[in-house]
Amino acid sequence: MILHNEYRLPRTTPEQQGIASAGLLRFIEALDSQIHGLHSVMLVRHGAVVAEAWWSPYEAERPHLLFSLSKSFTATAVGLAIDEGYFALNDLVIGFFPAETPPLVSDLLAAMQVKHLLTMATGHASDPWTAMNERPDGNWIKAFLEYPIATAPGSQFVYNTGATYLLSAIIQTTTGMRLSEYLGPRLFAPLGIEQMRWQESPQGITLGGIGLSLTTEAVAKFGQLYLQKGLWNKQRILSEAWVKQATALQIANGDDPDSDWAQGYGYQFWRCRHGAYRGDGVFGQYCLVLPAQDAVLAITAGIDVFAMQQPLDLVWDLLLPSMSDAGLAADPAVQRALTEKLASLHVPTVAGQTSSPIAALVSGRSYQVAANQLGLERLNIHFSDAGCRLLGQTATSVETLVCGYGVWQAGATALFQQAFFGHTPFVASGAWTSEASFTMQVLLYETPFVHSLTLDFIDAELLIEIRINTALDSLGPVVLTAQQLPN
Repeated sequence: MILHNEYRLPRTTPEQQGIASAGLLRFIEALDSQIHGLHSVMLVRHGAVVAEAWWSPYEAERPHLLFSLSKSFTATAVGLAIDEGYFALNDLVIGFFPAETPPLVSDLLAAMQVKHLLTMATGHASDPWTAMNERPDGNWIKAFLEYPIATAPGSQFVYNTGATYLLSAIIQTTTGMRLSEYLGPRLFAPLGIEQMRWQESPQGITLGGIGLSLTTEAVAKFGQLYLQKGLWNKQRILSEAWVKQATALQIANGDDPDSDWAQGYGYQFWRCRHGAYRGDGVFGQYCLVLPAQDAVLAITAGIDVFAMQQPLDLVWDLLLPSMSDAGLAADPAVQRALTEKLASLHVPTVAGQTSSPIAALVSGRSYQVAANQLGLERLNIHFSDAGCRLLGQTATSVETLVCGYGVWQAGATALFQQAFFGHTPFVASGAWTSEASFTMQVLLYETPFVHSLTLDFIDAELLIEIRINTALDSLGPVVLTAQQLPN
């Protein structure tokens, strides 16, 4: 879907906005060469896009799962609801949920306020999120309110996705609308954000802390709204007082001068070095706002959780020095090189051969798959001159994975179930990486995730090794074994 022109941010050359194309080119080249798994980048300065790129097959029109960058949008809804008089920062959390409040309320739980949810200073020693997700009756509010509190609310920062879910629940309880519905006419429509998805809990409450999917340009617009202190096209969307409060240091979260995760926390926004602030999500989803430079940088990615500081370091080391206060003279040759670089960014397809001496032998085979965590019971494999097709049968469905040789082939599958995912679009490529091994790479390209399947054919047996590019838990491979069935 292409945005109507009136909803798109304006585009200019970098020099028109005081950015040297040479410096910007060095920044993009560093992102591309040093960080594996970037999906998109958009840089806005003085309200205009000066550089934008998607690592093909990722696309501008596709929404991307933002994980905890969702939290900054939830905080925005809280600011709007407070301004509309639905509740206040100092309101007690248990006051919103009389039916879910435990029979015995500790003094610490009784003291918890809305502002403690916003600043992740609930008093919990750990995030209740896992306990909430694992609660058999699906009542996540009860799970949160029953979770042990160790210290006085407001005294200590502990990252808390459960707290953001409670904010979403408060929005729904007080306004009568889901968080996603509440933000529709107040934020998404005025900014021209036409593609939005936000996952919900078993209680029918928007997740709040995670689960929002938006395009890269929508993320950039959101950052621009905050940079403009709540104004959009001369219309007041968000109060300037809320923008100032939400992005200011509300609670300390560390003392490492070189870490952008230890510069303080606001209302669901991280403080950064160089006077900047950001919303961010795991695996490399960033909405970085640079007030001193009047700039916004939006990034989507699927990078390792331990590499998330690296893009920010490149911003400080390479991007900031390329910005000046005044416009610069045009530099057509370098601008052309930058344009060509941005257009050439891509995810490489699987390297290897398009055929193997055993391809004809194994094509058409069916396999019985040993018990496994994906729920695969049978697998049928077909090779052709164009690519490979896997038909995987589970207890409830038949999942089809198709890939091309040297090209990406599109499909959709529910095989790689992450939490709250359904039938997920993908593109895949594949190649024979040895005479008896075939590798298929599956990009779930509206998410950070990439799954690589290596099929090893050993007589009548098939071994399938499945690796994921990034995860919050172990990255070790899943190995499936399968035995050929008689024709």
